[in-house]
Amino acid sequence: MSAGSSVAAGPLAGVRVVELGGIGPAPFAAMVLAEMGADVVRVDRPGAPSDVDASGGLRRSRPSIAVDLKHPDGVAAVRRLVAGADVLVEGFRPGVLERLGLAPDDLLADNPRLVVGRMTGWGQEGPWAPRAGHDITYAALSGTLHAMGGAERPVAPVPVLADFAGGAMYLVSGVLAALVSRGATGRGQVVDAAMVDGAAHLLTLVHTMLGAGEWTDRRRSNVLDGGAPFYDVYACADGRFVAVGALEPQFWRELLRLLGVSVEGDQYDPTTWAEQRSAFETAFAQRTRDEWAAHFEGSDACVAPVLSLEEAHRHPHHAARGSFVPGPDGSPVPRPAPRLSGTPLGTPGPEPVPGQHTREQLLAHGFGADEVEALLASGAVVQA
Repeated sequence: MSAGSSVAAGPLAGVRVVELGGIGPAPFAAMVLAEMGADVVRVDRPGAPSDVDASGGLRRSRPSIAVDLKHPDGVAAVRRLVAGADVLVEGFRPGVLERLGLAPDDLLADNPRLVVGRMTGWGQEGPWAPRAGHDITYAALSGTLHAMGGAERPVAPVPVLADFAGGAMYLVSGVLAALVSRGATGRGQVVDAAMVDGAAHLLTLVHTMLGAGEWTDRRRSNVLDGGAPFYDVYACADGRFVAVGALEPQFWRELLRLLGVSVEGDQYDPTTWAEQRSAFETAFAQRTRDEWAAHFEGSDACVAPVLSLEEAHRHPHHAARGSFVPGPDGSPVPRPAPRLSGTPLGTPGPEPVPGQHTREQLLAHGFGADEVEALLASGAVVQA
């Protein structure tokens, strides 16, 4: 059971993971594995900031040990931990793991069943591999940023597209696939998860439609990017918004009925779209967002209020499903997903101080008491 988890045996119970601490997608992937029941130990650097703001809340649900990876005994200790693990998760730039003395080839020689999960922006190879980047840069090069925003210019996405959807979750799926493969072959492997690859792959539908001539490479000129009036966002009387996704004819007819508007021609005839949009804009402007939400409640018109982050967790649907739970600092955070009937995921556990569990975790992973005290005395590891 991972530290702080409320579930004794999640779907990954018995899987041992060593995480080399970093920021962003790699910690998120390790958090997902921990809340799926894996036994994850995070290796932080001594003196790492201990506040939740510094970590983004992504250190939760697993213990932390502090190891100086510039100290040879610290590197040796980590290598020993990895030799007894199923998975290593790291998010350094290409070449850093090798320079630390933890090259995947050497780790796999120690432990042929090991799965090495590597998270980078640009991948382990390629001309851009050494470059720095962030979500927006990976989204830009993958083509996904171009597809987002108004007709005039792309809009910077919230940093989840490449970092977490295209990065962390692809790393998790790659690690799980490698574990399944290991069950058949008995051998581990390296998972090269690049955020730019994942961000591109997320747009598979759009690329396929583009290739088939069913998508125009201009923003807001397609059915699924706000170009169609029945798949867009509309302002209400109070300046807030509703989202409309009435793609199917029966849902579109329900939208027209509940809005009290009529339009001439076929739903999918682009020559009718200007009239449709004008009718929808005029209608939605007559009531507040919440009035429209109540009006469309229970219908199949595919209309939903655009909730703020502060509002979302209070919505009755989320409340009924328990979709949000208290996070490490007590504020609501999304509950781990998806939901499994037989081996449910844990709820978010506390976020440890870096190095809080150094002594107990080393002992739990087979280090002798004298060895642990020697490592602490040398400064190779630190107990917070």
